[in-house]
Amino acid sequence: MEIATRAKQISPSLTLEITARAKKMKADGMRVVSFAAGEPDFNTPEYIVEAGRKALDLGLTKYTPAAGTVELRNAICAKLKNDNALDYEKSNIVVSNGAKHSLFNAFMAILNPGDEVIVPSPYWLSYPELIKMAGGVPVFVQTKAENSFKITAEELEHSITAKTKAFVLNNPNNPTGAVYTHKELNALGAVIEAHDIFVISDEIYEKLTYERRHHSIAAYSDALKERTIVVNGMSKTYSMTGWRIGYAAAEEKIAAAMASMQSHSTSNPNSIAQYASTVALTDRFHADVFLEDMRATFDARRALMMLRLSRLGMNYIEPKGAFYVMASVKEYIGKSIDGQVIRSAYHFATLLLEQEQVAVIPCEGFGAPDYIRLSYAASEKDIERGLDAIGGFLAQLR
Repeated sequence: MEIATRAKQISPSLTLEITARAKKMKADGMRVVSFAAGEPDFNTPEYIVEAGRKALDLGLTKYTPAAGTVELRNAICAKLKNDNALDYEKSNIVVSNGAKHSLFNAFMAILNPGDEVIVPSPYWLSYPELIKMAGGVPVFVQTKAENSFKITAEELEHSITAKTKAFVLNNPNNPTGAVYTHKELNALGAVIEAHDIFVISDEIYEKLTYERRHHSIAAYSDALKERTIVVNGMSKTYSMTGWRIGYAAAEEKIAAAMASMQSHSTSNPNSIAQYASTVALTDRFHADVFLEDMRATFDARRALMMLRLSRLGMNYIEPKGAFYVMASVKEYIGKSIDGQVIRSAYHFATLLLEQEQVAVIPCEGFGAPDYIRLSYAASEKDIERGLDAIGGFLAQLR
């Protein structure tokens, strides 16, 4: 007996592998500095936690509509209107078990076997796997370091073929931290509007930008908005990663298809988390205080990490959003330490973890084989200590 072909096509997550190793080392009593985190190191704000407690006290523990409660979908509509200048009705909104689930539902709703999806590289490592699970074919477009690894309108135009069904835009980007300007989004929007393709706009890091404001490509025009599936969620903005609430906004026919499939696969998202998420979105005062504190803290850490990387002589892509720095290890591949020749970014990360107890994420799985990703969702003390250790590691290379 064999497992399904689709299951055999899925690649394992290097992010989870490195993170699991680091956690085991910590459990074994080792003092590990982890730059592997894909989640904020802040507790969920107390006003949201209290809303969860209230939901339990009120007995809100039963099934909800598959697409999410009316209250939460209305709150999401208000958020999209206020923050992104996007007008939606609750029938356009589908709440899911995290933004990753929203992405899965979106690809399942629009892709037929063999449909191609353009994915700018570097990319979040789950995009290709989600596309393949839905029967699609990821088509990678290699972007340029000199453009902060952002796809240009010309690059997008040249990559569209008769088989192209959709384009994935991650803005702000994981792993690069790139943020598209309004002008860049308009140029992309003009190309997309000239072709009959969908846009999957992953905006999960939208509130974590440092030098420029986030814009949604769906606001380019009404015609483009109808072809765009906006994906967002509560995990990064409100440090609610474990609560598992994501959402998608789409044209009503697409949203209905996504909700229908979800009703047969997972049913509704967690009812308590939905109630807490409604409060998170509607209590703007507490939300703004928390978000500004988190954003300012990440900005200071961003500056510290860039400073320390510069002092080490490591080349990196200056992040404008999210909480990651992507640094090049190309010049270290082929060098040796303790008789071991570094063969790849993954090997670099493995040796660094073993010898210096510092966890970083190799970017082979992100389409950037010469880079590592460092998360600054860590204290300034850990950033200092971790970069000291990386400096010691680099000093030993021959």
